[in-house]
Amino acid sequence: MVRRATPQAAYQQRKDGRNEDLQGHHPHAYDATFARLLDEAGVDVLLVGDSLGMVVQGHETTLPVTLDEIAYHCRAVVRGTRRAHVVGDMPFMSYQASIEQGVTNAGKLMKEGGCHSVKLEGGAVHAELVARLVSAGIPVMGHLGLTPQSFHQLGGFKVQGRDPGGRERLLDDARALEDAGVYSIVLEAIPADIAC
Repeated sequence: MVRRATPQAAYQQRKDGRNEDLQGHHPHAYDATFARLLDEAGVDVLLVGDSLGMVVQGHETTLPVTLDEIAYHCRAVVRGTRRAHVVGDMPFMSYQASIEQGVTNAGKLMKEGGCHSVKLEGGAVHAELVARLVSAGIPVMGHLGLTPQSFHQLGGFKVQGRDPGGRERLLDDARALEDAGVYSIVLEAIPADIAC
């Protein structure tokens, strides 16, 4: 029997120098066939991202993607894997209105989508939600920097954290998410020296 990867095991493998070619990479998968190929290639973590709205559905942003659509694609990806840890992305407005909404929808995504953890965008503002999810047994991956769900607020798709204030906000957000219990943080479109 093949054991499914866990975020902790993937982290330990990278720390020990194994899977160096895949270090820090969490490719996106939206269907069983591609998920199977990545799984067989040894990828430990697959992300079913709301980016499917742009990549699969042809939208200009990720905003139209629904929780049910993410759950559908999670089910397909989970069926295509034997060992990879599958992360389901919490789409726009599935957790922003309240902590209760976020807990309910994350539970629904885990239950109906079959994913093994959830990912959400945003920093300190969502730390309490992250802590509640983790205490409910739902592993959480954070996402900082260019957060596509904040496309309009950020003024488009552009690098974040170039100015001193932005750098400090990113670091504060990362610390808040870590303290709240995330097992990993996606860092998108930020200066490399901040990530190190």
